[in-house]
Amino acid sequence: MHKVQKISENITVATLDLAEFAVKNELSAKRDIERNGTYFLLNIVFNEPVDVEYTSLGKPFIKGRKSHISISHSHDKLAIIVDSKAETGIDIELIRDKVLKIKNKFLSKSELISANDNIEKLIIYWSCKETLYKIYGLKEVEFIANLRVEDFILENHGTLKGEIKMGNFHKKYLLHYEKLEDYILVYVLNEI
Repeated sequence: MHKVQKISENITVATLDLAEFAVKNELSAKRDIERNGTYFLLNIVFNEPVDVEYTSLGKPFIKGRKSHISISHSHDKLAIIVDSKAETGIDIELIRDKVLKIKNKFLSKSELISANDNIEKLIIYWSCKETLYKIYGLKEVEFIANLRVEDFILENHGTLKGEIKMGNFHKKYLLHYEKLEDYILVYVLNEI
């Protein structure tokens, strides 16, 4: 039902099957399932109950802790990343062809050429850009102009480089992606 992985000394990634969690906990409302699932995973990661709060821009944080967190959910999956030292981001997406309809709204010309209408590759690009957006944490980001993802060879898992360019803010990150059943999971490993 859930999986918790220690990625590095300061990074932990946790995933949860929300459908199983809902049945086990007799929950039916989507928001209740997601909220309770989030607390369930965070309590495991921190080994004690924690309180999640949100900044005015909607970025989650743990009350009374310096750790950085990011939360993502898509259909029946929930993913959380906790980084004790740096801003972080995570995204999980169900693999589906809906991404073909919106690809021109988030991919640059070179990214479109690289993806070549491959659904999984398009989802990885989307998830990478969502992850970068969550790291940046502010509004006014244009996915095509401000977020770049380097070309990559599609496999079941791998690393790739992403970049945020917003005015005076310019940072590059190493991102990890992996296929989990019918989902793509992407999270930040570190700034490069």
